[in-house]
Amino acid sequence: MNAPIRVLVVDDHPLFRLGVVDLLEEEEDMTVAGQADRAKEALRLARQTKPDVVLMDVHMPGRKGFEIIPELKNEIHARVLMLTVSERDEDLLGALAAGADGYLLKDAEPEELLRAIRKAAAGEAVLAGKVTAQVLKAAVRGRRAEPEVKLSPREREVLHLMAKGATTSAIAEALFISKNTVKTHVRHILEKLQAANRAEAVARAAALGLLEGDAGEG
Repeated sequence: MNAPIRVLVVDDHPLFRLGVVDLLEEEEDMTVAGQADRAKEALRLARQTKPDVVLMDVHMPGRKGFEIIPELKNEIHARVLMLTVSERDEDLLGALAAGADGYLLKDAEPEELLRAIRKAAAGEAVLAGKVTAQVLKAAVRGRRAEPEVKLSPREREVLHLMAKGATTSAIAEALFISKNTVKTHVRHILEKLQAANRAEAVARAAALGLLEGDAGEG
């Protein structure tokens, strides 16, 4: 049996935070590495406990949650999921640009949250459907002139499926290619978009207009 996923829960609302902790402790494949109510404390605990996944709110006393993402990823190599009520453009895009591996809203069902944690721990990016649509709209509204990015037709197909939240296996099945080939395309997409992960790649692609029209165009 694999070691349980170690989750650090960070939220400044005690009732919500404790509810999430209780939910995680009921799962055999998860354990709570710790809990904090602000970013500074979260960073200290993360350095101490080395969690696999940090589940974190955006707005807390002091620093915003996503402001410590670079430190969490560079020092602890943790996966970071934002769990928030905020659908503001600056929070969505700011978190993704900082390197967040996912962005979920607090109205998510418990099973959706648990699936997201498992996917994040497995190295996959997680965007709730509602959030994906919000990211795309925000990117279109805030689009700026950017250097042109050249993607092959196949890379555009993979990118469109990534934007829908498809896993590596699902992309491979949809395009009738191997999972290793999908991983190669994803790696090339991340390099061309200068993105740290799939979620950031989707946000940048949207800002560049690469998700408009059919996947096969261009």
